[in-house]
Amino acid sequence: MKHVIIGNGPAGVVAAEALRRADASADIVMIGDEPERPYSRMAIPYLLVGNIEEKGTWLRKTDGHFESLRIREVLGRAKSLDTASRTVHLEDGTALPYDRLLICTGSHPLRLPVPGIDSPNVHSCWTLEDARHIAAKAKKGARVLQIGAGFIGCIIMEALASRGVKLDIVEMGDRMVPRMMTSKAGSMIARWVEQKGVTVHTKARVTAIRQDGDALVATLGDGKEVVADLIIAAAGVKPNVAFLEGSGVACSTGILIDERCETNVPGVFAAGDVAEAIDFSTGERLVNAIQPNAVDQGRIAAMNMAGRSTQSQGTMAINVLDTLGLISASFGQWWGADGGDAVEMIDDKRFRYISLQFKDDVLVGATSIGLTDHVGVLRGLIQTRTPLGTWKERLMQDPLRVMEAYLSSAQAQSAAPLAGVAH
Repeated sequence: MKHVIIGNGPAGVVAAEALRRADASADIVMIGDEPERPYSRMAIPYLLVGNIEEKGTWLRKTDGHFESLRIREVLGRAKSLDTASRTVHLEDGTALPYDRLLICTGSHPLRLPVPGIDSPNVHSCWTLEDARHIAAKAKKGARVLQIGAGFIGCIIMEALASRGVKLDIVEMGDRMVPRMMTSKAGSMIARWVEQKGVTVHTKARVTAIRQDGDALVATLGDGKEVVADLIIAAAGVKPNVAFLEGSGVACSTGILIDERCETNVPGVFAAGDVAEAIDFSTGERLVNAIQPNAVDQGRIAAMNMAGRSTQSQGTMAINVLDTLGLISASFGQWWGADGGDAVEMIDDKRFRYISLQFKDDVLVGATSIGLTDHVGVLRGLIQTRTPLGTWKERLMQDPLRVMEAYLSSAQAQSAAPLAGVAH
């Protein structure tokens, strides 16, 4: 059996290892398009902070790891896919036949339609090569402008602030992390960040970048100008699906997959940031670009490629963020459910916030700031779809009692008699 995996990020690596465990004799090929050892992009901010060296980003640190598992590594970029002949064509002309194919091509940073975006010292923060350029310029006291304050942007911001730069953040939304936080929560994070010395521009966008000697000048939509030594574009990503044109593999935003992580083409699977899967909470399709999701999908795809039927319960939004020491989290339908109930509690002075979203008596979404003890409980209640009964009304009165609700429901489940057991 010939298995080809396009992509050597977390999804691809976990899938390759799972395939080897499931099939000792299979031919496994894993393709990567960067001249680096397989690494985690999510580790790049820790590299910029200085907590780790480059090898700390590597997914597997033992020399010869993949070779020892007889997983063949190929350097190249996929150009096209011929599903009729079951062949992957690379840009260098290499043709790789397969029996089962897993697409883990991830995503790429959006290129902003801004004049001057290609100027020297304007970078994404997406690859190890990007990180090397940023580390060379983001010295203490350097002026840095970051475009984008989403989830990835905030992680990068944390790393930049730790380097002692003078930092401006431009976010086109009305708040920070607008795709992760409610309006009040995102605004609270912005206030926290500004107290830490970061200048935040919301409802703003960069309209032009020009060179001024060794510096860069970014013009904002309101005419304001920000002078910077380094500009980082972190305004979102897009799945890498262009090479699939004409292949017959169905795509929307990402590659459409079922609960087995298989596409509409038999024998072709997808996982990670490139995959558009069924959302656990809504039943609708979603590209959920987080590493835990990528790893889970990689494992599930591998099991099915090896003939071991395995299904996902659906992808779920799970976001936990440390923003200059302020921990925030959101889970599931944090924005709310149609016809559902919601409760919100805010403590502006102490930077504490919680929002709970219900559908009937089930918690379907939550947002929290500064309440680290609640993070696991919120996720657990949502993921288990636990009926809260009378606890739902108690939480509507005091959402901070969520730990009590969790323990009470867990005790009720453990005390329930097993079906079919005679007494």
